[in-house]
Amino acid sequence: MSNSNFELHDVVEMKKPHPCGENKWEIIRMGMDIRIKCCGCNHSVMLPRKEFNKKVKRVLNRKDD
Repeated sequence: MSNSNFELHDVVEMKKPHPCGENKWEIIRMGMDIRIKCCGCNHSVMLPRKEFNKKVKRVLNRKDD
């Protein structure tokens, strides 16, 4: 998935679920690194853009929706 497919505040599905059981994450920061926040427990994780592109499965909700 290329970086043009997601934007700030989009909700994405990752390939592996978070230990809390939730698989939906909101993008809360974009740059060289991308910070995502778990929609279940609000834990946030910062990933390098290359690693994020490998681990993201699909965009669930756009910020426009």
